[in-house]
Amino acid sequence: MNIALAQSSARLGDVQANAAWHLDALAEARRAKADLVVFPELSLTGYTLRDLAEEVALDPRSDPLFRKIMSRCRGISAVVGFMEERASEKGIFYNSAAFIHDARIVHIHRKVFLPTNGMFDEARFYAAGRDFRTFAAPFGRAGLLICRDFLHYGANYALYSGGADMIICVSAAPGRGVAGGQAFETSRMWELMGEAMSYFSTAFVIYVNRVGIEDGVTFAGGSFIYGPGGRLLARAAYLDPELLVQRVDLSAVREARRKWVFKRDEKPEVILRSLERIVRAPED
Repeated sequence: MNIALAQSSARLGDVQANAAWHLDALAEARRAKADLVVFPELSLTGYTLRDLAEEVALDPRSDPLFRKIMSRCRGISAVVGFMEERASEKGIFYNSAAFIHDARIVHIHRKVFLPTNGMFDEARFYAAGRDFRTFAAPFGRAGLLICRDFLHYGANYALYSGGADMIICVSAAPGRGVAGGQAFETSRMWELMGEAMSYFSTAFVIYVNRVGIEDGVTFAGGSFIYGPGGRLLARAAYLDPELLVQRVDLSAVREARRKWVFKRDEKPEVILRSLERIVRAPED
């Protein structure tokens, strides 16, 4: 299987231009024989939307631009980030990502953990998603996460317990701190999480971050793929746009789970009972 990491820089609020870039990237990825193309968080809109959200929000099941992108996914899969306003929830906006296969939407994930510290103020403008689910993809079971979701290991555990063979995270993570060369200190945080999650979930972990400068913020890039067992398979450039295509061997999931029996011995029902007790316990 060939996976394309479409590390890009979106134009803030310009859905038309960003959609055109998606179409070009899908065509390039198709020429490179990609089976799955993953775009960053809010790839159709740009990240620092704030009160622009209502102007660029769309319903992916009826929006003509989104449907055009879907039509270019015949025979391949793609993950696209967008601001969502569902017909059933008018005036409510979600930071969402859609998994598309063969010109249809297979699954939509709505970002659960909306950061509000430092430069982040997502929860002031967007509604939070309510769950983490796996879904049947052409290559096995998969799960989607959006940026801060990935840094909560409970979110990864939910997908792992749901049978994910591949955990896909789309991100718009700024770079902070100097780590040497072009890398940021924060890039190591994402890579460490990817390594750990792929090792202990014995699943592929795909992380696609955006690049560019937007509203004074520099986004770090550094998209990556870790294979089951924590092996780094590919990493895109820091800071620069790139369409990186990497071939992966899906049989690596079976081999890792045969060797490391974390999945075989897992007891999510015990974790559930423990969490229920913790949540219901009275405060001290």
